[in-house]
Amino acid sequence: MNLTKRNTRNSFLSPMQLFAMAAGALLYAALTIPFNTLPIPDSGGLVALRPTVAIPMLFGIIFGPFTGLVSGLVGNVVSDYVSFSGTSWNWDIASGLLGAIPGVAYLVISRADWTKRKTIAHIAALAILASFAGAGFGALIDYFYQVNAGPNNTALLSFASVGLTDAINGAILTPTLLFSYAKATFGRARRL
Repeated sequence: MNLTKRNTRNSFLSPMQLFAMAAGALLYAALTIPFNTLPIPDSGGLVALRPTVAIPMLFGIIFGPFTGLVSGLVGNVVSDYVSFSGTSWNWDIASGLLGAIPGVAYLVISRADWTKRKTIAHIAALAILASFAGAGFGALIDYFYQVNAGPNNTALLSFASVGLTDAINGAILTPTLLFSYAKATFGRARRL
């Protein structure tokens, strides 16, 4: 492989990275908007069933943590504005963490290993970690600023419901999507 071509393709803000950020954010936003209409009962707030959390996670793993961060953050801003006519900066950052934390795999796991069982387990673990880290960040800021403060400890309820929902969706869907992507592109990657 031509070293110059490889460095261009893997650079921090190459055209491929910029395209991946835009595609990830748009895909996440477009697919999250319909799921925002499916709130989880007794979740303490605007917690929706969102299997789409796997999108920024997947983009982070394939294209790097910064791409995952931008995909989750920008995608959440757009979907919240469309769905709720507003957004909450702490939960936007929390969605960015959903992509950035699994994006660590981009730095430490070889593409050739994406279909191995051990890698699938690591990806599931990163998805769970990202889900609870993101939910923890969002809920902690809500608690600190007393957002929706009340006797039901809404911040703790949001942390538990968002973290658990995102962890289940991310741990199941992200490794499945990565495995499918790896299988679909395996031969193509060798030819590049």
